[in-house]
Amino acid sequence: MTKLQLQIVNQAGEQKVAKIESDTKEVPMLATGEDFVDLAARHFTYEDGDQIRLTLDQPKQYLVVKFDETLDASLVYVPNQEWIYPISMSDNAIESRADGRFMSERHYLSARVATKEEIQSYRNWALNPHDGKEFHGAYPHAHANVETRNDATFFACNAIDGVYANLSHGSYPYQSWGINQNLDAALTIDFGREIEIDQVAFTLRADFPHDSYWTQVSLTFSDGTKEVFQTEKTPARQVFDIAKRKVTSVTFCELIQAEDESPFPALTQIEVFGKNV
Repeated sequence: MTKLQLQIVNQAGEQKVAKIESDTKEVPMLATGEDFVDLAARHFTYEDGDQIRLTLDQPKQYLVVKFDETLDASLVYVPNQEWIYPISMSDNAIESRADGRFMSERHYLSARVATKEEIQSYRNWALNPHDGKEFHGAYPHAHANVETRNDATFFACNAIDGVYANLSHGSYPYQSWGINQNLDAALTIDFGREIEIDQVAFTLRADFPHDSYWTQVSLTFSDGTKEVFQTEKTPARQVFDIAKRKVTSVTFCELIQAEDESPFPALTQIEVFGKNV
């Protein structure tokens, strides 16, 4: 059994409180449980800088979490005993996410230990709708050497959020990884442990003619190997089988842009399929 604690604190680390009913006294936004925990309130408003904190009594845990109704439940790997999830209320952050996320007074959060079947499943291990620009304690995590204008609608984490809308660009649901016309742009996905992979998929942003596209991309792997892929001008997912290998990270790089008038190729989603080792 794994003891889980879920709480909401402010930027200074002070416990937040809320009312379950409008005529009841305030109670701490704090809950604990064995292998499962949930936290709910009818009268609570997030403030900029608040943090959702998930703590565990043992490390190296696979969890299924859902921190907001607009976020898909996410299977993540938490190597240590704490995951801090910051809440930003900046205009740019709000623009990059679904309407209402963290904005209402009614909230329900949950976390549970993943089942053996989930942990051993063959799946896209790059997927993490809860990822953010910085690493705060849960894998997979995407980061890049460039993100257009440091704009949340172009952060690397957008490429692993499970949203495939790619016929426009900018605000939700058309967020993507934007490279700011950098020819050396590279995006890395860290898995936090070793996994065995054998297939990848790329969904390029396809807001043509605003967008350009890549005719060739590469993946370099933490084991020192590399694979090169020929990609096309299409809004569809482009799926490629690769030689089976064990890795802790992959990097999407060496991007060859098409010779067209647009200077704006971008990545909507990257998927990496395999199993835990």
